[in-house]
Amino acid sequence: MQNLANLEKNLGYKFKDEQLLIKALTHKSCKKPYNNERLEFLGDAVMDLIVAEYLCKKFRKTDEGDLSKLRAALVNEKSFSNLAKSVNLGDFLFISAAEEHNKGRFKASLLSDAFEAVMGAIYLESGLESCTKIALNLLENEYKSISLDALAKDYKTMLQEITQAKFGLTPEYKLISTSGPDHQKEFKMAVFLDEKKYGEAVGKSKKDAEQQAAKITIDEIKKVKP
Repeated sequence: MQNLANLEKNLGYKFKDEQLLIKALTHKSCKKPYNNERLEFLGDAVMDLIVAEYLCKKFRKTDEGDLSKLRAALVNEKSFSNLAKSVNLGDFLFISAAEEHNKGRFKASLLSDAFEAVMGAIYLESGLESCTKIALNLLENEYKSISLDALAKDYKTMLQEITQAKFGLTPEYKLISTSGPDHQKEFKMAVFLDEKKYGEAVGKSKKDAEQQAAKITIDEIKKVKP
C-alpha cells in the first residue's frame, strides 16, 4: 500500500480527515466495521450533478437529448474507472486477500466505485465547489475533446449500458437483409432485446448499420415513460 499523500497529490486535494479518505478507499471485502458503499452512493449523485451542470454551461445550444447522451458517456463505470486509473487509485485501495488475488485493484467496477466514494468524501469535507474543481480537472485531462462526436459516437456501448441497467439484458444484433452489388452493398441490421425487435437501420457496413440501429433503439427506449 502506497502513502496516501501520493494519492492526495494526484487528486490535487489534501484531506483534513485522513480517516474519511481511508473509508472511501475501503472495499466491503475487507469486512471492516466500515466500507465505501455509502460514500459511493453519495459520490454517484454528486458526479451526476457536476457533469450535468458542466454540460449545460458548455453546450448552451444543445438539446436535452444530446446532453443526456453526453452525460451518459461521461457518467458510467468505464469513464469513472478511467478517471480512477488517471490518479492510480487502484494502488491505494484496501481490499481483501481474495480480491487481491482476483486482481481487484484493476477491476473497473471496484475502481469506479472507489472513485465515486472519494468524490463523495471530498464533497462531505469541502463542499460542492471544491469537488467540482477536482472532478472537472480530472475529466478535462482525461477527455481532451468533450463533444457529442468524440464521446457519444459509440451508440452500441451506450445502448448496452442502458439495457443492462434497465432490463438486465444485452442487445443482440441480427442481419435482416443485404442489397446492392458487391462493391456497393448495404446491410440492414436490427436490435433485439429478449427476442423483441427494436430499432433497425441500413449502413454500408454491418458495423455502421448496428451503430445506427443502436441509436434508434436508445431514442425509442427514452420515449417510454418509466
